[in-house]
Amino acid sequence: MRLIVIIPTLGRSGQVGRLLGYLGGQTRLPDEVIVSAPDASHVGLPESCPFQVSLVFGPKGLAAQRNRALVPSLGRFDIITFFDDDFVPSAEYLQQVEKAFVENDGWAVVMGTVVRDGATNAGLTWENAEAALRENEGKKHDGPPVVDHVGAYGCNMSLRSSLVGDLRFGERLVLYGWQEDIDFTSQMRSKGRVVCVTAITGVHLGIKTGRVSGERFGYSQVANAIYLIRKGSVPASFALPLMFRNIAANLAKSLRPEPYIDRRGRLRGNMLAIRHIAMGRIEPEYILKI
Repeated sequence: MRLIVIIPTLGRSGQVGRLLGYLGGQTRLPDEVIVSAPDASHVGLPESCPFQVSLVFGPKGLAAQRNRALVPSLGRFDIITFFDDDFVPSAEYLQQVEKAFVENDGWAVVMGTVVRDGATNAGLTWENAEAALRENEGKKHDGPPVVDHVGAYGCNMSLRSSLVGDLRFGERLVLYGWQEDIDFTSQMRSKGRVVCVTAITGVHLGIKTGRVSGERFGYSQVANAIYLIRKGSVPASFALPLMFRNIAANLAKSLRPEPYIDRRGRLRGNMLAIRHIAMGRIEPEYILKI
């Protein structure tokens, strides 16, 4: 099977270069990598790569950047793997993904287990990631080897290209595109299973640069959830608990916020979105005006 890796990025040129160099150590190399960025200043390239690297440029926004690389990949590759620019896959990651799709015709989307996630804290370093992967190597995982999901975690997800068809990432989810990964992959469930294979592993560094402001992010936490429920792509049973957990966390921690999270900004964004929804205004793009 032919496999391509797509890396959307914004404002992290050094990180992209390091990831591209790191992917050269995969036991199954990608047949090509596409880096999708606003322009060349966002992309650092290593001196050499054992695979082809292509660059695509255009307006920023995670959904739009994913689509710009997705469209030319369809029909050319059997497996399309998306990595965040701060995701560090285990050395066997791509080999295991290919094996998963070859052996399971009914699988539409495959993601791996995030053994450590810097998105939940101040963030992790490459050294943290490599140590976590070494520690996890050969470890037996508790629970079932395959778990079905409503949608995939966008930091690492792979698609069976032949099942994508006309489906695209929702570009109304602008900028950071909160929940654009769940929106897209939950729609893939009509074509096959969306699964996490627990033996496929990686670490999400959770780098904080390149993210949107706290107020914009807080607005998206509410507006995007309601929009996707109304759209019908994400069930309310998934989106509403996530939305209420985020609002509760922002409210509870706004008095003593973590230094790496703008809880008060997020809470302001939450409240603004709630006010707009009460007025019948469901507009994810409004964050462009904040």
